Amino acid sequence: MIRQVEYFNEAGKENTERCLEIVEGLANTYKDIVVASTSGETGLKFAERLGKKANLVVVTHASGHRQRNENEVSVQARERIEELGGKVFTGTILTSSLEKSFASEFKGIYPTIIIAETLRRLGEGMKVCAEIVMEACDAGLIEEGKDVIAVAGTGSGSDTICLIQSTTSRRFLDLKIREILAKPREF
Repeated sequence: MIRQVEYFNEAGKENTERCLEIVEGLANTYKDIVVASTSGETGLKFAERLGKKANLVVVTHASGHRQRNENEVSVQARERIEELGGKVFTGTILTSSLEKSFASEFKGIYPTIIIAETLRRLGEGMKVCAEIVMEACDAGLIEEGKDVIAVAGTGSGSDTICLIQSTTSRRFLDLKIREILAKPREF
């Protein structure tokens, strides 16, 4: 199999449109698409183009991630994504949960922090792609064992696309990043 990989010169949201084009080209082959979206803006862009063509799951930060009792995605953006055929999952970032709290308090290093930092060697988007596929599986929004397109970015927007064999976080060691379809060279 020969597949083209897109390398962006820089990380960031300026790559979102190209990521959308790449994913649109794959939507006929892969029906499960998981997209990270902090504010809902990126999720909405993908829903406008892919909402009814695929099983689109938009994964957002947990409520209170940045500030107590705050949800970063507006109710309007969430409703619009769902109207367009997407699903929205708001949950805990797998590598930023209880262990991070202990690491801050007790100054230790814990397995999920090591996993997150290892994945970041390939870019922030790579770490997020792995996390959001497991989160969508944990929530029952995509099936385990399927090849899934995962889209994430650095900061905001999209700059990373992977083909990942899905699994739940409980079976993390079964997660397979099958293909890297796009990523920034500098991050």
